[in-house]
Amino acid sequence: MRKINLLVLVMIFSLSASTAFAFTAEPKSTPENLAVPAKTEIKLSEEEINRLMNRVEEIRDMDKSNLTTIEKSELRTELKTIKKNLKENGGYVYIGVGTLIIIILLIILIV
Repeated sequence: MRKINLLVLVMIFSLSASTAFAFTAEPKSTPENLAVPAKTEIKLSEEEINRLMNRVEEIRDMDKSNLTTIEKSELRTELKTIKKNLKENGGYVYIGVGTLIIIILLIILIV
């Protein structure tokens, strides 16, 4: 019994010693670390969103069989930049599968 008690005490002291000797050179809360840069949001207007969506539809409806590979790749990159621009500037909201399941469960439980 004494050996088990001694072993438990040695384990407790040895495991707690690693956190006691941990040291970081930088202080955790300096005024520079507390400052958060302001995030400016640039939202697209409805007119710009409609213009970009019309361009996407034009590209999709285009006959691409007679285009060269360079032209096709340019169209692909243009589509990617348009989609990225719309996504960043409020084109739609992404809801994850886990979040959707939680929302559905909450609705079921409340009703």
